[in-house]
Amino acid sequence: MTRQYDIIIAGAGGIAEAAGLMLMEFSNILPRLYIGNRTLSRADKMAKWIMEGTSKIPEIETFQLDFDGIRDEAQKIFKKADILLDCLPGSLAPKMAQIARKYGLHYANLTEYVAETDEIIGIAKDAETGFILQTGLAPGYIDVLGNYLFQKFCEKYRVKIADKLQLKVGALTRHAVAPHFYGFTWSPVGVATEYLKEAIAIRDFKECNLPALSERAKIIINGITYEEDLTSGGAADLPKSLENKVESLDYKTLRFPGHYAWVDSQISSIKDNSEIIKILQAKMEEVIPHIEEDQIVLYASVEGKDTEGILRKLEASKVILPQKVGKHTLRAIQTTTAAPLLQSALYLLETSPRAVILQSEIPALDFLKGHFITPVYGKII
Repeated sequence: MTRQYDIIIAGAGGIAEAAGLMLMEFSNILPRLYIGNRTLSRADKMAKWIMEGTSKIPEIETFQLDFDGIRDEAQKIFKKADILLDCLPGSLAPKMAQIARKYGLHYANLTEYVAETDEIIGIAKDAETGFILQTGLAPGYIDVLGNYLFQKFCEKYRVKIADKLQLKVGALTRHAVAPHFYGFTWSPVGVATEYLKEAIAIRDFKECNLPALSERAKIIINGITYEEDLTSGGAADLPKSLENKVESLDYKTLRFPGHYAWVDSQISSIKDNSEIIKILQAKMEEVIPHIEEDQIVLYASVEGKDTEGILRKLEASKVILPQKVGKHTLRAIQTTTAAPLLQSALYLLETSPRAVILQSEIPALDFLKGHFITPVYGKII
């Protein structure tokens, strides 16, 4: 941060907590932080947690965030703030974007929901402030990394097209046991949606929709075997921006072997197709435990032929574990999600772009070398 900014964090969950603490620990100049939540006591608890976790002297104020009517206190904060960081559930994203538009705030969110993202694109059209959407891990960081690899591949091998761009991310536990071979390391809300909604991809150089869980395969990363399959949301806008430039592009979620077979068995047992997402979600939450010790595994690659017809490949992989930030240890899913959100916020604050900025439009190299990204993700490759 090159000057002191007034930053609103909407929400008080694990990612919001991480974002607040990382702002304190990684910023050159401490921002003034405003934490808004429907339950004020939860916002107060988050503020206390941040203050206990940093050696800095933060300026933090909490306020009640109601969606039916904005209170006077909240309006005063919206009027003086610079940016709104939306860490609320994705279903609320359009409402938060409308608030940002109304009060002239920059806005960044985390949701992978496609319909809500499309709605916000409409809300932010012709806005005087910048709106960066889907800024988390996947969608988010993995798409900027994939776009960077594509640009580097074209430059290095003097080509304009590639055969394949593959993006893969798994938020995983350190261990996995039968029958589901999985554990929730983050909010379970939306997991069933990713498994059942269509995935946006590129096939034969054209953007297309593919059924989720329809292209299962195995992959070995750092000597460990994972299963991968198509899920919705993770490709962000790359299928649209790289259409006619990549023959095949997709995002797949990584899981331990055996998990997807268990998911298949649960889906096949559901008779009520109209409520299939809700029922699958409930089934998963009933039997899958929440586990604090986590890891993030990610992989991105670009493959194609150079000008001499030789098949080439650029790839990057990372395994990210829990990390101590200040006096608290943050789970890997917290740091890897919050860091891209904060890097996106810094880009908005320092460059003041207008309207919607999608993942393909973020200056990839600057982002990947960024002030908030590097302490979490390390070097680019």
